[in-house]
Amino acid sequence: MSILRNIAGPRRRAALMTALFLATTGATAPTALAQGPSANQQDNALLLSVGESRVVNLTDNLSDVVIADPNVLDVHVRSQRQVYLIAKAPGQTNIFITTRDGKTLYANAVRVGNNLTSMDQMLRLAMPDSNIQIATMNNMLLLTGTVAAPEDAAEAERLVQAFAGKDTTVVSRMRTATPLQVNLQVRIVEVNRNLSKNIGFNLVTADGTSGFRFGIGQGRTIIGTQWVPGASDVPSVPSQLGVGNGIVPTGASSAILAQGTGTTLGGTGKLFGLDILGALDLAETQGLAATLANPNLTALSGETASFLAGGEIPIPLSSSLGQVSVEYKQYGVSLAFTPTVLADGRISMRVRPEVSQLDESSAVKLNNFSIPGITTRRAETTVELGSGQSFMIGGLLSSSSGNSVSKAPFLGDLPILGNLFKSQSWRRQETELVIIVTPYLVRPVDARQIALPSDGYRNPTDAAFFLGNKRHDGQTGGERPKPSAAAPTTVTSDQVGKVATKGKSSKSAAPGFSF
Repeated sequence: MSILRNIAGPRRRAALMTALFLATTGATAPTALAQGPSANQQDNALLLSVGESRVVNLTDNLSDVVIADPNVLDVHVRSQRQVYLIAKAPGQTNIFITTRDGKTLYANAVRVGNNLTSMDQMLRLAMPDSNIQIATMNNMLLLTGTVAAPEDAAEAERLVQAFAGKDTTVVSRMRTATPLQVNLQVRIVEVNRNLSKNIGFNLVTADGTSGFRFGIGQGRTIIGTQWVPGASDVPSVPSQLGVGNGIVPTGASSAILAQGTGTTLGGTGKLFGLDILGALDLAETQGLAATLANPNLTALSGETASFLAGGEIPIPLSSSLGQVSVEYKQYGVSLAFTPTVLADGRISMRVRPEVSQLDESSAVKLNNFSIPGITTRRAETTVELGSGQSFMIGGLLSSSSGNSVSKAPFLGDLPILGNLFKSQSWRRQETELVIIVTPYLVRPVDARQIALPSDGYRNPTDAAFFLGNKRHDGQTGGERPKPSAAAPTTVTSDQVGKVATKGKSSKSAAPGFSF
C-alpha cells in the first residue's frame, strides 16, 4: 500500500515538476471530474490498459492518497486538486483520496488490463474473416466470437498470448462459423474357432448256453439284453451294419442306437464262443463363427452421440416387501463417442464401442425366473488422428484347451486292452477380437447425391420368380458417397526452410477431405 500525506511545499513543487515533464513528453490523457464518492461506491470501476493514464480533478484540496497495490497503479500529483493515474501492470487495485479533515474526495476501483485496442487491430489485420471479441478479467484475457475454421481459433490464441506475454492467461471460447461434424465408422470383428473330439467304447456279450452276460459302456445305453443272438441269426447281421445306424440283429429285441451327435460304429458276432454286441463312438466337431458389426454415427464437434442396435432384456428385481420390479438391460451393438475437432483437421475423440449378446449357459434362476447372462466385448479410450485415418483401439486373442479321460479303475490302465474300458474327450477354443475406428470430417450434401440400396428395387414378376428364380428385379442404387483424399501438394526446393504464410482459410468442413 502506498500513502501520500500532506502534499505541500517541496512535495507540491515535485508534483508540479512531474506534471510539467509529462506535458513536455506528450503524455496527455482525458480528464475525469471527481464527484467525491464514498469508499464503498465501487460499482463503476475505472478500466485502464497498461500504459494508459487518466487525470482526476478534485473539488477540494487533497491531503492523502492511498493506493492498495502500487505495482498495478501509479499516481502523480500535479496540484492539490488534480492527480494523474497511470496504469503500470495488469491487475486490480483501489485508490482513495482524502482531505486533511478526513473527507473522501475520490474513491474507486481500478482494473488494469492489456491494451485491448491494439489487440483488436492486430486480429482484424491477421484474420479479416473472423469476428473476435476480447474481454479482460484481472490477469486473464477471454476470447469470444466466431472464426472460419478451427485452425483460426488456435492462431488467434497464439497471437494474443504473444502480445500479452507469458504472465497473462488466455482463455479461448471461440466457435466456428459453420459447426464441424464428425462421422465415425467402427468395424468390430470377432472370430471363434473351436474343435472337440470324443472317443467312447460300448460292449455287451451274452452266452445263451450258460446264461452268462457281460457288458462295458461309456456314455450310452444298450437297449435290452433279454435276447441273446444265436448262430443262425449272426449271418443276417452284416447287411444291416452302417456308420451311424443302430444295430439290430434279425429278430432281436435289443439294439445299439446311434447317439444324436458323433458317429457310431457297431457290430455283432461270435468271439471265443461268446455272442458279442459292441459299438464304438467317434465324435469330432469343428466350428467357425464370425461376428461383424459396422456401426456408423455422426455428431457435432464437442457433442456426444450414441447408437444401439439390439434389444433390452427384462430382469426381475425383488424388494424387501416381497414385491417384484423389472429392470431392463441393453444388449447388442452399441457405440458412443465425443469428437473434438482440433487445428489442422486433427480429431480428438473419446470412443466407447461395445458388442454384447445373451448367453444361456450362464443363466441364473431367481424366483422361478431364468435370467440369461450377457457376454460383453467393450473398449473405451481417447485417441487423436486425422480425417480418414484408421486406428485399432482394441484387440483380444484368447486360447483355451481341455482334455478329460473317463475310465474304469485298473482296467483302463491296461496296455492296448485298456482302451476298451475308457473314453476320452478333447476340446480347444480360440477367440480373436479386433476393433477399428475411422473418423471423417463431413458436411451436409444434397439429398439427390446420396444413393440408397433400395433405389431401383422392384418386385419380380411371376414368370421371373418361378422360371428365372429371381427374388427381385431392377438394380440397386450405386455406390454411396465416400471421403476422398485431396491431391498431394508439391513443394519446390526454393520453398524449403521458408516460413509458411497464412492464407485465407478454406470454407470446406474437412481439410483434405470432401464429399
